Formats: sequence, C-alpha cells, structure tokens
Amino acid sequence: MRTIGLIAGKGDLPRSIVEEAAKNGLQVVAVALDPVADPESLSGAHAVERVNVGKLGRMIAALKKHGVKEAVFAGKVSKQLLYKNRITPDARAIKLLLTLKDRKDDTIMLAITRELEKDGITLLNTAALCPGLLAKEGVYTKKKPSSAQWKDIEFGFEVAKEMGRLDIGQTVVVKNRAVMAVEAIEGTDKAIERGGGLAMKGAVVVKVAKPEQDPRFDVPAIGPATIESMLAANASVLAVEAGATIFMDKIACVKLADQAGMVIVGHKP
Repeated sequence: MRTIGLIAGKGDLPRSIVEEAAKNGLQVVAVALDPVADPESLSGAHAVERVNVGKLGRMIAALKKHGVKEAVFAGKVSKQLLYKNRITPDARAIKLLLTLKDRKDDTIMLAITRELEKDGITLLNTAALCPGLLAKEGVYTKKKPSSAQWKDIEFGFEVAKEMGRLDIGQTVVVKNRAVMAVEAIEGTDKAIERGGGLAMKGAVVVKVAKPEQDPRFDVPAIGPATIESMLAANASVLAVEAGATIFMDKIACVKLADQAGMVIVGHKP
C-alpha cells in the first residue's frame, strides 16, 4: 500500500485529506503540528506523530521513521505563532529562518520544501491528491446571487487576485464594490469577522487561488468553519474559485447556507 505523509496544521482540511486518501487506498502517516493541529481529528490515519511546529528536524525525522517518501501539507499554520513567541525553533529551523529573504508564506514554504527534498521526501500537489474535494463551477445553494452581488463577486475576484499576486492573502470581503477587509496574517475567519463588521450586513466574501499558486501548499480551502464565520458576520455570499479551492463537507455547508438564506458559488473569473 502506498504511504503518504500528512503535515497537518489547523482546521478541517487535514481530516478531509485523511478521509479522501482512505477512499483512494492510501495509507496516511500524519504529523500533527503542535499547538495548532487536532490529533483527534486524524484518528483515521495509520499513525499520528505530535511535533512542535518549530521542530523542523523532528518533523522530518518522524516522517522518515515511517518510511515516508511523499507528503502533503494541509491546514493553517499562522505566522502569528512566530510573532507571539509560541514557536521554539530547533537548530534546523533556525538555520532555515536565517536564510530567508523575507517571511512571506511562499518564501517560508518553499524553503521547507527544499529541506524535505534534502531528506528524500517529495511534496505532492494537495489538490491532485483529493480532486473530489475541489469546488465546481456553479451555484451550490437554493438562492442565487443578485445582479448587484455578481458585480461584487467580479470586483472581489479582481482584488483578491491582486492580493494573491503580492502574497498577502487569498480572501477579500467586499460590499457595493468597496473593499471591507483583506486577509493578511490573521487568516480567513478573522478577515470575515472584520469585514462583516464594517459592512454591517450583506458582505460578499471572495476566496481565490494566487495567480502563481504553488499547488503543493497554501491551497485555498473552505468548510463549515467558514460558513459559521459568515453567519456570525451577517455575510450574504461566499464565492470561491472553481477548480482551485478545496470545498470540505459540501453537504453540511450548503445546508447551513440554505437555512440562513446565504449564497455559495463556485466561479471562474
């Protein structure tokens, strides 16, 4: 049986990857990054190793212990941990940080990818491993976007793509073709909360892949937590890039959205 390593961060995506891999006959060895990952959500994995998010050497050693040659990243690891001093890097991580030209997400992830490759571990395309999870083009909910909301969606895609090109974030919150919030280091849910508060009601949330998206990491993803954040923010529309966004627990998300009269749409700009 083919064995895949899973480097798991925060959120529902790691669990979804484990479930999808099992459907495809793959065995998963998960490294649950402490303190962000939930090891209990990875119970379907063949093995789960808990490793502090700053211990790069230990993370690689855990994968090698189980003979892992291929791995995927899944889940969020916020850089806030770095700035809040909640990461205690080991010698290998410190050496890596000192070589970085900046601390953009892609810069950090590419450097980690190279470290994995040094030890014979190839990082795989996350979306290719679970194609069944990708959002399709079309409206998922009973309610469809109004003409004004479609204008906000198109406007939001344009802004979000530019933010992605600058490697700032993948999500924007708009209303009446004005930007309420742009996702940065705080993550999608906090951006929705902030933008929804400014919009008061009826915000349109747009999430896209970066123009130069590396499919091995930071693939945009939505799930029940996204819908719950939108409900709390009184947002009206969630538009994601079809074919490039992982959509977890579609049935549960659509049910929640329909109950609230919300719109979910997969869109190709």
